[in-house]
Amino acid sequence: MSYKKHYSQFIAKHPDSLHCSPHSHHYWPDVTRQAQLDYWEDSARGVDHKWDEIFGNRIPAVQQLLAKLLNYPRPEQIVFAGNTHELLYRVMSCFAPDKPLHILTTDSEFYSFSRQLRRLTERPQVKVSMIAVEPFASFEERWREALRADDYQLIFISQVFFNSALVAPTVDNWIDLVPEQTQVVVDGYHGCGAIPTDLSAVADRIFYLAGSYKYLQAGEGCCFMLVPHQCKLRPEYTGWFADFASLAKPQDGRVEYAADGLRFAGATMDYSALYRLQAVLQWWHEDNLTVAQIHRYVQQLQQDFLAIIDASKHPQLNRDTLLMADASHHGHFLTFELASAEAVSALAADLAQAGIDTDYRGNRLRFGFALYHEAADYERLKKALAAP
Repeated sequence: MSYKKHYSQFIAKHPDSLHCSPHSHHYWPDVTRQAQLDYWEDSARGVDHKWDEIFGNRIPAVQQLLAKLLNYPRPEQIVFAGNTHELLYRVMSCFAPDKPLHILTTDSEFYSFSRQLRRLTERPQVKVSMIAVEPFASFEERWREALRADDYQLIFISQVFFNSALVAPTVDNWIDLVPEQTQVVVDGYHGCGAIPTDLSAVADRIFYLAGSYKYLQAGEGCCFMLVPHQCKLRPEYTGWFADFASLAKPQDGRVEYAADGLRFAGATMDYSALYRLQAVLQWWHEDNLTVAQIHRYVQQLQQDFLAIIDASKHPQLNRDTLLMADASHHGHFLTFELASAEAVSALAADLAQAGIDTDYRGNRLRFGFALYHEAADYERLKKALAAP
């Protein structure tokens, strides 16, 4: 089945390109254009009263759609923000700055978190235990050993690691090793909308972060966090949306918070991305397009892509440089580790000249896959790799 027709407007802007970086910035499907216009219309019609539509209808609708996508039983526990880092730092701000904070994480978390972690470790009371993701084959065992070895106040781990596409061990396989008082945060940005995800068993136990920029296909500006039910944490980094229902009450004395996911909300944001996200999720719902179907489609594309790579016998892009431990535990991009960052940069530039968009992190070149790809599209790659 071809899905390209759903992306006709983005594709029309890039007729001579093979966009192999949807894991970075995904093409938006056509339904998002009307959603953007709908936001404008609601803003023009409602002006300051547009919030009635946004909070009364749009946010609950997207909460329901996301809850269905993730098999999550408590849609009211989903809170939105402009980026995931804003939400993550609200969780971090729940820990008193003068108390010990021991964090367990990995060496393969995204830059915003790793940068924040480096800054936090300037405090003498912050301790970080960082587990190496490689070698991939032993990571789960080493992760479980670390969980048993010490007590932590905060655990942070990706669902899919951004620099390799390895799918991490699912939380429900190790959450039994974590004390109730320890806060667990899962960065689902490279998993949500790509890897079939069932959070029903850990809904009352973990924070789950994701957003619309990548596989949810709605562009930047709409990120969200699933907040454990009956969470009593009091983020120091807070905003007026965090107790939205009580704005008419006197705003003095102890700062109070909403009883649901809104306790981690901030302040005014641009909700046009939420409209776009609603349009994408509604399209999937109406067409009975599941994440499992999308995942199978992408897995087949990856095999078609690798067949081209195998046939090309390229000195840099080959099975020896491919970081893929297990295709069944792999995200929606393939990563090739070359000799140096300079080699990656040069190869990415050559591919760009041939109309193939990729991206890279250090000495790792990444190729992403999407519904708007078809196997025949990789003939462009075949020609590019055969060029002298």
